[in-house]
Amino acid sequence: MDPRKLHTEFGLDERVGGECAYCGGSPDTADHTPSKVLLEDPLPDNLPVVAACAECNRGFSSDEEYLACFLECVLVGTVQPDRLRPKIQAALRHSPKLVREIASSVRPDSRGRRIWVPDYRRVERVMVKLARGHMLYELGAPRLEAPQSVTCIPFLSMSVEDRLAFERPGAGEIRGWPEIGSRAFLRACGGPPFADQCGPWIQVQRNRYRYAVDEGAVQMVLAEYLACAVRWD
Repeated sequence: MDPRKLHTEFGLDERVGGECAYCGGSPDTADHTPSKVLLEDPLPDNLPVVAACAECNRGFSSDEEYLACFLECVLVGTVQPDRLRPKIQAALRHSPKLVREIASSVRPDSRGRRIWVPDYRRVERVMVKLARGHMLYELGAPRLEAPQSVTCIPFLSMSVEDRLAFERPGAGEIRGWPEIGSRAFLRACGGPPFADQCGPWIQVQRNRYRYAVDEGAVQMVLAEYLACAVRWD
C-alpha cells in the first residue's frame, strides 16, 4: 500500500505515518495496537492503529498469539480448548504444537502447587512492540532504541505497595508539554473525541486491556491480571 494512503484509510496521524512504528522502515501496512488477538469479540470501535512495515506486522504475530493463548490458559487453568474463549480455541485447535508448548510450561512449585512459566523472551518481544506502538500513537514519538527495562508480573505476585505504585494516580502522567494536536495533547485538555476519558489509564477494552503513557515509559495491563511496564528513561 502507498504510505500516503495510510492516513486517509486508517486515520493515522499525518505527522507520524512516515515510518514503521517498530523498526523505523518504510510503512506499507497499518497495525492495531494492541493486537486484536489480545482482545475479546466484538472488538471496540476505533482501535489505535499505527503505521508499520509488512515485515514487522507479520513478524510479531506468532509471539502475540502465544501470549494471548498462554494468558488465557493461565486464567482458566487449562490448555483444553473447549473451556477457553472462541478466539483462543481456534488458535489452539489450529496449532497442536502451541498446545504442547503451553502445557509443558506447567510445573510444580516447592509447595506442590501448579505454576505456569512463560517464554519470557516472547512475552517481552510483544510488550516492547506494543509499547512502541502506544508511544508513537499517543505522543508522536517513535522509540526505536532498546528500552532500559521490561517488566511483566501478575498482580497476584505484587505486594500491596507495588500494586499501589503501579496504579498510582500519576502513572502515565505527561510531565512535559505534549505537542499541540497530538493525542496526548487532546487527552490532556479534554478535547474531542477524548472529552470523556479522564485519568492516566486509557481503556481499550474493559477487563481486557488498558495502558498509560508518559515520555519515558508505557504501562500496560492485560486481562486485569498481567501488569507490564516498558521503560526507556
